[in-house]
Amino acid sequence: MKNQEILHQITEMADEERRLRDSLTTDRTGGQAERRRLGELERELDQCWDLLRQRRARAEFGQDPDEARVRPQSVVEDYRS
Repeated sequence: MKNQEILHQITEMADEERRLRDSLTTDRTGGQAERRRLGELERELDQCWDLLRQRRARAEFGQDPDEARVRPQSVVEDYRS
């Protein structure tokens, strides 16, 4: 996956995340499925950002960015910015 594709995917997921957060804020009906999906999105976004950072770092240091791989959620979910 190329950088532009990753950025496009991040944008789409961030838009969905915003919609879900807005829905959960305005709709007080519980939203179990929405909260579950929001958690999934947060973890998937972490993975996408991590992949993009890997690709950029590899390119910066003269390595092949296509060798970057998606890391497991368990690895990227505890990263601190």
